[in-house]
Amino acid sequence: MKLRRHITALLFLTFLSGFAGTALANGPVSGQDSVEVITVKDTVKKKSVWKKIYSYFADANKTSDKKFDISLIGGPHYSTDTKLGLGMVAAGVYNTHRGDSLTPDSNVSLFGDVTTTGFYLLGIRGNNIFYREKWRIDYTLYFFSFPSSFWGIGFENGDNDDNACKYMRKQAEIKSDFLIKVADGLYVGPSIGFQLIRGYDFDDFGLSLLNGEDKISRYFNYGAQITYDTRDFIPNAYKGVFIKLLQTGYTDFQGKPFFNTTFTFDYYRQAWKGAVFAFDFNTELQYGSVPWTMKASLGGSNRMRGYYEGRYRDDNALSMQIEYRQKIYNRHGIAIWGGCGTIWGKQNHFQWNRFLPNYGIGYRWEFKKRMNVRLDYGFGKKGQSGFMFSINEAF
Repeated sequence: MKLRRHITALLFLTFLSGFAGTALANGPVSGQDSVEVITVKDTVKKKSVWKKIYSYFADANKTSDKKFDISLIGGPHYSTDTKLGLGMVAAGVYNTHRGDSLTPDSNVSLFGDVTTTGFYLLGIRGNNIFYREKWRIDYTLYFFSFPSSFWGIGFENGDNDDNACKYMRKQAEIKSDFLIKVADGLYVGPSIGFQLIRGYDFDDFGLSLLNGEDKISRYFNYGAQITYDTRDFIPNAYKGVFIKLLQTGYTDFQGKPFFNTTFTFDYYRQAWKGAVFAFDFNTELQYGSVPWTMKASLGGSNRMRGYYEGRYRDDNALSMQIEYRQKIYNRHGIAIWGGCGTIWGKQNHFQWNRFLPNYGIGYRWEFKKRMNVRLDYGFGKKGQSGFMFSINEAF
């Protein structure tokens, strides 16, 4: 999702929660943290606010018998782009057929954020898996407003630091994939969605980079996909393969259609205790009159982390990354990754010497069973870097 690269972390509660898990695992906290009311008949101990918070996060990742198990985490954060902000994430796990061990858990996440620069975000995403994976629905819905930057179209424009121009971007999107199981791990089905994107408050130089294109785009998308998925758990796979080929058409109902082909290959393997190696390859190819708002781009919170999302944009994009994930102690872990990516289009053809490097390190805290809060710090070309806070793994 766009813009989460700017969110550093919900540091206060994340590290407080991590401390809570450690503290409770090692035994009770000093009695000074509680208030004792002594009567003749019994002794009643009242938990302090901090102990209640500790207990909440310590129990968040335990197996639950609830029909819908939900946990909440939130707090302040800071980044150079969005400045001081307050974010919140609620993650839920449920099973559409409780008691059936062959039906995997479904998941849903609600996320929101607001900062002092005027950025705000609200969204929901999830994977709803039906009886024994015979079919499932993957969905995303979000809206955000963000004081953003635009460098123009093409690799050379994106590589030019002087091209950066400020503008305001508002975007709303809803998309959903309906997948039907046709064989073990193999799914096919339609994909639908709608995007509304509006850019405004461009200066004269920014308007020149648009080359006369409309600042507003409204597109309905429709498509079909074939997916092979053997991941053991979608939000945080330890093993398995995920392959997806998606063909999508876009129309603005005004005779300006364009088409997109997306191919993704992900591979996961456990190496030793607590260690997972993950590989991700993704390419996006577009044909027709693609508006500037919907060009393929690099950067964000999932791929090419550390690059400003949309700085490098054109008709086509390709990226790959390999990540090492290691549990360190209790609910704490780290991740280290490296990768590269590039863009190209009709005017700027694919060139091997235009691959951009990407690498970084991240902290993981398991606030629900197999569901991590992640704080990543990514690096790229020309000193580009950025913090990212998100729920679940990047891929």
